[in-house]
Amino acid sequence: MNPTAAITNAAEAKAAARASAIAIFIGVIWGIIGLVWMMGPGAAAVEAAMAEATAASPGAAGMAGMATSMAVGFGGFLIVVQLILGLVQWFKPNIVIPILFTVLVVYGLGTGVWGMMMADQMNIEAASPPWQVYGGLVVLVVELILHIAGIRGASAMNKFRDAQAY
Repeated sequence: MNPTAAITNAAEAKAAARASAIAIFIGVIWGIIGLVWMMGPGAAAVEAAMAEATAASPGAAGMAGMATSMAVGFGGFLIVVQLILGLVQWFKPNIVIPILFTVLVVYGLGTGVWGMMMADQMNIEAASPPWQVYGGLVVLVVELILHIAGIRGASAMNKFRDAQAY
């Protein structure tokens, strides 16, 4: 799982490619933690934020509960899709899934850091607790490292397969 380690045989290449699946499973676990928080104490925080945002529009106040349930439902759907892709990467490692998730993780890191900078600049308090914000950034960095190892492993797998074809 070390993204800088030399890959010398097909078994090491497969193990490195599976590092991406491990990163996906870490993301699934973090997503489940986020959903549990969203259904528990996070629901009250979201409703309070929505109530504040819709104070000027009483008709939109009823949307807070619906928005929370839609976010939980969509988050659950994304976790299931992520779990399926993680299983595919584990049993049939390829290079497409690690590249896709690397792009998504880099996007998540960029928007997370940008959001923190903007909130700090505008003196806005985050809706999520600090453990969730900073924990999410740590998870994304770990996932990025593992996805890079997955890309290297899948690429090496392709090279070993091509070499065996001759």
